[in-house]
Amino acid sequence: MSDVKIEESWKERLKKEFSAPYFLKLTDFIKEEKKIYQVFPSGPQIFNAFDKCPFAETKVVIIGQDPYHGIGQAHGLCFSVPLGVKPPPSLLNIFKELKSDINKEISTSGNLEHWASQGVLLLNATLTVRANTAGSHQNRGWEEFTDAAIRALNEEKENLVFLLWGAYAQKKGSFIDTQKHLVLKAAHPSPFSAYNGFMGCKHFSQTNEHLGGKGILPIKW
Repeated sequence: MSDVKIEESWKERLKKEFSAPYFLKLTDFIKEEKKIYQVFPSGPQIFNAFDKCPFAETKVVIIGQDPYHGIGQAHGLCFSVPLGVKPPPSLLNIFKELKSDINKEISTSGNLEHWASQGVLLLNATLTVRANTAGSHQNRGWEEFTDAAIRALNEEKENLVFLLWGAYAQKKGSFIDTQKHLVLKAAHPSPFSAYNGFMGCKHFSQTNEHLGGKGILPIKW
């Protein structure tokens, strides 16, 4: 599986994963799924989070759960949608919090590639999904793969900011070393939970204060 197309610095760190039995099984599973169903995102975009945010440039990690499962929505970056696609409810709440926190005007575009290009790793725990079936590719191996990516960041880097929104992300990030990194937790931005602690969390200003305090260029959210 050394022919996996993923950004080189990540490929180097994750190469053990590509030949691990769980990953080979996962690859077979996805191939079978594609014979019967539509699978999102498209093949070239599965590793988009890594391709758009090389290891050395990563400053902030946002952990999502699943890709969007609606047609045209998923493009490999958690919470993000391609240009021209209406921002889903969770992303709209993220934009509302940005407005409240740092007075950034609410964007009509839901494409967050400009975050990724500044060092924000927009990482879903599961990197594929069956069309219109949320959670359909969970517990097939992706979680192990994305844990390996988070572990590499945790161990090799310092002063990262991890934004863990919701119980799922908080559990996934539970092993992050809080002596080396800033871990910020809040409720998930979904309409079902956003007003239980996501709105008003001020994670965007806190992130930039932390980065600036460490001499790292803040994010232009």
